[in-house]
Amino acid sequence: MTTEHVIGVDVGTGSVRAGIFDLQGTMAAISTKDVKIWRPQEFFVEQSSEDIWSATGAAVQDALRSSHIDPASVIGISFDATCSLVALDGENNPMTISPTANPEQNIIVWMDHRAIGEAEEINATKHRVLRSVGGKISPEMEPPKLLWLKRNMPQTWKNAAKFLDLADFMVYRSTGIDARSLCTTVCKWTYDGKKGAWDESFFKKLGLEQLLQENKIGDRVLPMGTPIGNLTEEAAKDLGLTVRTKVAVGIIDAHAGGIGLMGMGFSKPLSATKLQTVLALIGGTSSCHMVVSAKPLFIPGIWGPYPNAMIPGLWLTEGGQSATGSLIDHVIHENSSYNSAVHDAERKGETVYEHLNGIVRDLKNRERKGPELVKEINPGCR
Repeated sequence: MTTEHVIGVDVGTGSVRAGIFDLQGTMAAISTKDVKIWRPQEFFVEQSSEDIWSATGAAVQDALRSSHIDPASVIGISFDATCSLVALDGENNPMTISPTANPEQNIIVWMDHRAIGEAEEINATKHRVLRSVGGKISPEMEPPKLLWLKRNMPQTWKNAAKFLDLADFMVYRSTGIDARSLCTTVCKWTYDGKKGAWDESFFKKLGLEQLLQENKIGDRVLPMGTPIGNLTEEAAKDLGLTVRTKVAVGIIDAHAGGIGLMGMGFSKPLSATKLQTVLALIGGTSSCHMVVSAKPLFIPGIWGPYPNAMIPGLWLTEGGQSATGSLIDHVIHENSSYNSAVHDAERKGETVYEHLNGIVRDLKNRERKGPELVKEINPGCR
């Protein structure tokens, strides 16, 4: 009997990772491919949906080659991704969101802060939807970015047929079916997951009612993991798979990590009581702290509570830091030894991170010290 497999694709800020697993959860292979990032000016961070899709195809095909499995054995695939905003026209072509006007740059990345002013204006309305984001919406969420686009890029605003969260774009590109994730829409778009509806008064208040009237942000919202269709012929070719592969609704990347982490360490089926004792801390370019509860918890300054946004039947509350892994990147790149570290890494066929991790590992083994390696030695600075 042929072993069946599934593929999970993780679209992070700097790379795409594709993992192949059997139905018992054993990994057969994994592959990572970098993606492009543009920073045309301060606070602007942009990407390309075409570049990300191309990197996804390369990662999936590379993982298939490494695993030596038959592509026909892959019965399912789904995606998680950063909560970034994708703009498409009526022909599903990318539409620029960039001051450069480059159509390739059609994604406003989650950590882009161009819409700080718009976020402040939205918060000044004190609309009821803000109660579910700790009282204040973030410029990293989608409504401020959409308001910025309407004001600053009228042609994109007028001609765009769809605005999607990146995870939802990946599902749409795979199937041609516009089904939005309960996770993405509830956490980043103000969708009411309890009522199963958009709050029209909120969009009208902002002058964004066109998004609902012309169905630019979706009217079919489904729970994460819901099978919605098979790969199209084009998508199957791009990914090296077959049209028999089913596609499931996606999820935000940190929240996918939250589900995985909350299941660790438990040998029996989990109850809501047990899950409420777990804090998921998911790290990457940013970090996110997530907890679930049986009842909604309204906490000023903390995102949520979001119904059914991560674990079905439970409310999600979350917080975090935008600059964690990105701050480490900044420290590494600005260090005077960066160029020599890159040179040494390339000489050994490693990334600079693998090289630096090796130095830390060797130092720990030699000195027999762990956390003390980074302990502040000046008592006055502790």
